[in-house]
Amino acid sequence: MNLKKPRFWENEKPNLLAYLLLPLAKLIQLLSFLKSKQKKNKFKIKTICIGNIYLGGTGKTSLSIELKNILEKKKLKTCFVKKFYNNQQDEQILLKNHGQLFLSNKRYNAIRDAEDKGFEIAILDDGLQDQSIEYDTKIVCFNNLNWIGNGLTIPAGPLREEISNLKNYKQVFINGNLENLEYLKKKILNINPGININIGKYIPENLNEFNIEDNYLVFSGIGNHKTFVSMMKEYSFKILKDFEFPDHYQYKDNDIKKIINLAKELGCKIVTTEKDFLRLKNMNFENLKFIKSKLKILEEEKFIKSII
Repeated sequence: MNLKKPRFWENEKPNLLAYLLLPLAKLIQLLSFLKSKQKKNKFKIKTICIGNIYLGGTGKTSLSIELKNILEKKKLKTCFVKKFYNNQQDEQILLKNHGQLFLSNKRYNAIRDAEDKGFEIAILDDGLQDQSIEYDTKIVCFNNLNWIGNGLTIPAGPLREEISNLKNYKQVFINGNLENLEYLKKKILNINPGININIGKYIPENLNEFNIEDNYLVFSGIGNHKTFVSMMKEYSFKILKDFEFPDHYQYKDNDIKKIINLAKELGCKIVTTEKDFLRLKNMNFENLKFIKSKLKILEEEKFIKSII
């Protein structure tokens, strides 16, 4: 299912519709709390869960890949674990391109497979709210621009759990292009003064493939479209038009025709993200290019020491 977030989720303050949905949101959180009391599974393999409280678009996959690369350089046999969702094959391919990925309908089974194969560390891309697993390390990701939307939980807002739950975590990552950092740090520390705040910044890796003198039409179906556009503008791309599709969007022929025709009208080159390109590479989309980016961890050694 492609989730298009309701616009009222992103309001700075809740509107009437959000308040009307609040009783249902509270019920869902109560059920989640009761579920958290179930027995948790512990593993011999070290588990690092990179998840989020805000629904989608917080840099989980990018951070998972960068962390795995760092740990491998330290001679630690590391793999990825992800719960299988049919509509997230783009992320699955991306992870497979960077290492061993264990997939299962239940994370428990995937972790057990990784353990049996002799891996020392399993990095879980998502799964923070999976109450069946006792993780060794939990990392909460936020996006600089999205932050927490209207601050309410699903379906009244975009949060998977109440933001006050940050008091239960030790590690948080703010990912993006360094926007609003001091404001976000203050908000987070007001909830949990002892939490470790880490910063991730997106860095494009294939700028040599582009001419920044050209005009560009940008589109994506990811959870942090605005951050992708912001990164391109930071590197002086001239963006005349951008389109945002739902996260993990499965493009149709009409979508492609619309993008191509508008790009011709505007005299633009077309560019998208690597995840979108993976979903589109088998479709008839000529001359489509993508920005390959990585998440650079600022103060990398300090972060690594805090988790291992």
